[in-house]
Amino acid sequence: MLPEEPGQTVSVEIQDAVAIVTLDRPDAQNAFNTALRGDLSQAIRAVEENTAVRAVVLTGRGRNFSAGADLNDRDRKDPSVERMLNEEYTPMLLAIMRSAKPWVGAINGAAAGIGSSFALACDLSVMGESACLYQAFVAIGLIPDGGASWHLVRTLGFKRAFEMMIAGERISAERCLALGLTNRVVPDALLLDQGLALARQLAVKAPLAVARTKAAVRFSADHPIEAVMPFEARLQQACTDSEDFKEGVAAFRAKRAATFLGL
Repeated sequence: MLPEEPGQTVSVEIQDAVAIVTLDRPDAQNAFNTALRGDLSQAIRAVEENTAVRAVVLTGRGRNFSAGADLNDRDRKDPSVERMLNEEYTPMLLAIMRSAKPWVGAINGAAAGIGSSFALACDLSVMGESACLYQAFVAIGLIPDGGASWHLVRTLGFKRAFEMMIAGERISAERCLALGLTNRVVPDALLLDQGLALARQLAVKAPLAVARTKAAVRFSADHPIEAVMPFEARLQQACTDSEDFKEGVAAFRAKRAATFLGL
């Protein structure tokens, strides 16, 4: 495992073709302050630019994934929440969603407030059995942000999404699984291992096909079938023209494991 140094509040480790990005303010329950926002932005850029990385795990150190925004951020100079959301949080969240690499959330403890938005932005997620998603906004007179309403209404439908957000309840890992908000629930002690195992499964697959499948699914969330089908066809043509497709067919015929190079 090779460490990289994006900043003091976020750690990045590379294990084979998987990057592990860890929110690292455990004493503050990984609440987002100025430093964490800057360090996470730097970490996202680093793993996106690293061509050896084919999948990413996002997790939090300590008891909770993230308690949300740090309401006691002493380093914050600009009081504009709108600016902070638009210029700091939004680029990070969209970078995860639009990345060609799959991001796997390994959700430990509570993912609250903007922390829940990062959990929801990941393409896949594994939750520890004691983990939960917590839309804490209304309890302090705020609304969900960071795209939480977009994710929840598409997954749950209007009535369930609105109830979850307005009630401000903690949604347990098992209920998240039943509602389609996570892929797996595992014992807390096995969380990172299981998150890594899922990421490794993705990392050995054809990276161009994984990236284009992700693009197709994301596109489908916002477009009618008439737009989705030609979009799929365009992506399929690009896959068919790739060296990875030739390798996949050759490996299938030879009954061997394929070695995909992303070409």
